[in-house]
Parts: sequence; structure tokens; C-alpha cells
Amino acid sequence: MERVAVIGASMTQFGQREGEWILDLLAEAGLECLDDAGVEASEVEHLYVSNMASGEFEGQTGIMNAVAHDLDAIPAYTQRVDQTSSSGGAGIYAAWQSVASGVSDMTLLIGGEKMTHRTTGEATDVIASLTHPAEYKTGVTLPSFAGLTARHYLERFDAPRESLAKVAVKNHANGVDNPNAQFRKEIDVETALESPIVADPLRLYDFCPITDGSAALMLCPESVAREYTDEYAVITGIDGATDTHVVHEREDPTVMRGVVESGEGAYEMSGRSPEDIDVAELHDMFTILEFLQMEGLGFAEQGEAWKLVEDGYTEKDGELPINTSGGLKSKGHPLGASGVAQGVEIYEQLVGEAGPRQVEADVGLACNVGGFGNCVITTIMETPQ
Repeated sequence: MERVAVIGASMTQFGQREGEWILDLLAEAGLECLDDAGVEASEVEHLYVSNMASGEFEGQTGIMNAVAHDLDAIPAYTQRVDQTSSSGGAGIYAAWQSVASGVSDMTLLIGGEKMTHRTTGEATDVIASLTHPAEYKTGVTLPSFAGLTARHYLERFDAPRESLAKVAVKNHANGVDNPNAQFRKEIDVETALESPIVADPLRLYDFCPITDGSAALMLCPESVAREYTDEYAVITGIDGATDTHVVHEREDPTVMRGVVESGEGAYEMSGRSPEDIDVAELHDMFTILEFLQMEGLGFAEQGEAWKLVEDGYTEKDGELPINTSGGLKSKGHPLGASGVAQGVEIYEQLVGEAGPRQVEADVGLACNVGGFGNCVITTIMETPQ
């Protein structure tokens, strides 16, 4: 099986995109990615669109076919990928499979979501619909899961509340250098700790925003990549996994088995280990998730991630920079786009196009989480050897 390469990437401005709808956002990222890769739309054989809820948010379905038309990518095969908030990562997996199988020599993946035209309550209800009916009917939301888990983690592992605030502070600082991030402003620990309570002990700055935006990646066999560019990244490991859909049925609420299993699969495929990762993008929909993913992926022992954050280990100039893009916390979280945008950041870091966010990296990892760990995709990319 030939290795799968990424030869182009794009990300639109994330935030409140008034007057623009899902097809506008998808087309914008798609056109920019085609241009970045130096690929004509007619060369695209497979087109995947990662999106959770265009029907629920704006009554628009069939978006994968419509965007193929808008990009003039006819007669490419199209498919929409929905895996809730890990739709973007699932899209990377689907696009990788299309190339790795030998079926497609040029696959375009675009992820996007349009959300901000709905009220916070309406958007929260759409997102909460991904929970199991046994939990949904009781009014449980993802923020409430996050608050309960954060409280348990802090008390069980004697972690200071400030450690979660420092995740938000770090990611906001990184987001300042991302021109497409929704929030490009620094905050301090005091500001985070004094913001309004959302789900005790978590406060406003522990949560990512509601966001519009899109991102895209171009994938092809490595032999084809060399025909287009000398600067590309290779997907050397990728895997997906699920956990119990009913969160309270898990043996340990601080362990996300989907993260553990998908991470182990990606490490095994790539021949890498946690010690080999130079930069990582983790799904910080809530600050507590950064701790749980660090531990599930082997970057820290259980209950120890907060100590690494306190020590500056995950800062941009630390041993393992995490969320150099600003993460979902600062960059924003347009559901179907987030996992793709994680891939964009890793790709740009590996090919040296991250600008002021640039770190030294030959191996990068992205972890995209659906729901509260219900489904997870972990991807490892490397510079070509």
C-alpha cells in the first residue's frame, strides 16, 4: 500500500460569518485548497464533506453534491461524513481510505459548519442531540458532562483549579498568532477564573465558542505528491474508535477509551510512540478534555497531565507544544470543520508554513473527539523520509 500524502490545505476565517451559509464556506475553503495544492478541480476524483448538522442548522442537505457543482469538480464521487463533533477527523479517515485503497489518486476533503445564526440555546440543543436518548431526555448536555468530569478529576487527583485556567490561557495566547482564529486575544488566569460559571467548576473561558467556518485538505498517493511539490506531509498512522455512548456506564469517567484505542492504533500503524510526537492538536471543546487526551494518548500518566501544564511542558516553546493553532478554545469550533482544521495545523507545522506559530516538528498528531468521547479519530502525520 502506497503512503498517503497531504499536498495542500486551507482554513477560512473562523467566527461569525454573517450573510454567508454552509455552501459559501465550503466553496471558499475548497477553492483555496485547490489553489494551495496547485490542483485543478477537474483532477479531483473523490470529494468528501465533513459536516454534522447542515440540515438541523439551516435546512440545507445534499451539500456534498452542491459544493462539487460550485467548485466545478464534476464528475467527482461525493460523500458527506457525519460523526458528530469528530466529523472532521472522520473525514480525514475517509479521505485517507479513498487514496490508500488505490481508488482515488486525488481526494479533496472539506469540513464546515454554519452555526452562529442560531441562538446559543438552539445551537446547544442541536449539539446535545448527539447524546444517547437515555441521557438526552433528562436534559443532560455536553457542558454538564464536562463540569461533572472536571470536578471529579480535580478532587481525585488533587489538581488545582488554576491548572484548567492555564489551558485556556495557553490556547488563547497561541490563537493570537493565528490570523483565522475566532478569538485573537490573550487572557490571564484571573480573568478565566472570574468569568461566569457555566457548569461548576467550569466557567465561560473553559468552553469553546459557537463558530462558523470551513477547512480543507488535499490528499493523494506519495508518488503523485512528488509531481506537484517537494513540500508535503505523509499520514503514517490513523485510527478511529468508540466508547460507551451512555457516559455514566464507563468504568472510569476520567478515561476516554476511544482516545486510548484510536491513539494506540495510530501509533502502531505509524511505528511511533508518544515520545516521538513533536506537536499535537487536541480537541479542547472544554479545557478538561485537554487533560484527558494528554493522558489517553500517553503524553502523561493518569492524573498527571495538569502537572505538565503547570510546568509549561505544553507551551509553544515547551517540550510538547499542544494546540499551537489556538485550539477549539481560541480558534473556534465549527463542528464539521474542527477535525479538518486540526489536520491543517499539523500539515502547516510540518511543511514550515505556520508563520509565528511555527515550532520544530517532524511528527505531529491530531485527536478529534466526538461528543464526550463517544467516538474519536487520531491521526499522525510526518515529514517525508
